[in-house]
Amino acid sequence: MRFERAYVPFGYLWTSPYAKWQGPLAELNALDMAVDVTGRALADRGLPPEEITEWALGCTVPQQHGFYGVMGVARRLGAGNAGGPWIARACATSAAVVEHLATQVELGAHEVTIGVVTDRTSNGPLMQWASARRPGGAPVVEHWVLDPMKLDPTTGQSMNDTAENTAADGGFTRAQVDEVALLRHEQYRSALADDRAVQRRYMVPVRIRRKRGEDWLEADHGVHPTTAEGLAALEPVRPGGVVTYGAQTHPADGCGGVVVTTPDRARELGDGVTVQVLATGFARAEPAFMPKAPVPAAERALADAGLGIGDVDVVTTHNPFAVNDLWFSARTGFPLERMNPYGSSLVYGHPQGPTGVRAITELAHALHARGGGVGLFTGCAAGDSAGAVVLRVDG
Repeated sequence: MRFERAYVPFGYLWTSPYAKWQGPLAELNALDMAVDVTGRALADRGLPPEEITEWALGCTVPQQHGFYGVMGVARRLGAGNAGGPWIARACATSAAVVEHLATQVELGAHEVTIGVVTDRTSNGPLMQWASARRPGGAPVVEHWVLDPMKLDPTTGQSMNDTAENTAADGGFTRAQVDEVALLRHEQYRSALADDRAVQRRYMVPVRIRRKRGEDWLEADHGVHPTTAEGLAALEPVRPGGVVTYGAQTHPADGCGGVVVTTPDRARELGDGVTVQVLATGFARAEPAFMPKAPVPAAERALADAGLGIGDVDVVTTHNPFAVNDLWFSARTGFPLERMNPYGSSLVYGHPQGPTGVRAITELAHALHARGGGVGLFTGCAAGDSAGAVVLRVDG
């Protein structure tokens, strides 16, 4: 979908630190986290919540009191009568939220909109459905977070299987997979230089309230130190495969946000610097080849923007497997080293819904650091699907 009037004020993309699941955010309701982080992000930027007339909540893991969705979040933040939809598109949720907000602005329905995207994979809900036909009336049970990773009911294969299938089709070796994983870790470490100067520009700490006082999570938690030797020593997840636990992401907890508004309002709020949303795109790959999907999603978004991959200066990806980036680079010709300059979800984890917002945030900052340009975010999602967003930063 192409846009001409949808802009993000520079600085109005933010993310919390991410915590590996069962870590310091494991007991924090994702909606409570989002309300607190969003409230402080807006206050720090000087945007009153009541000025925002369209809200979208991106969330894929049900939370206690979540039935009221965005209505509860907006009301708790003082947004008056404003509301909006709850959007869940698996790991492409952030791209779907951006598309919804950009559409509202493009059509003139709203001037200032916001996406609040949050998820907690820790302690995911255990879903139970009554079944009188089963022995003893035993319920049908599904673990909301863990079970989908192990089985796509339409293919009978796991997410790890989709990575191995794609690696085999691309002819990728274990050495190539490990090299990409190591590169992403090295890029992430570069973002930690000078006391995390890069991350501090867009990262909003998470407050963790205790019975006595409170703690703060100010940096990512659970990123594993990674070396070439360490990666080489790992056994593949599937016997005979090329994917190890060092070359794939881990579940995480976190949140993020994005404000989309008109060109004039964006220039006012962003002190003259803006991030224009040029286009979004969604696509699916063939069944059981999920890491392939970011390519057609990116191609669709770029085509709608009237651009080609040669016009793109920086790419960020949601890459739950290093295989994702190998396939993208092989099919588009975009250099691996020009992707994910501040690391990626492969390194700092994947809280599902908000992962894309972090990648889009880091994309905008990487473009700004180089003086502007065109950027592409693309990332896969469950069901062999993917979402993409094309941006232009003007300086």
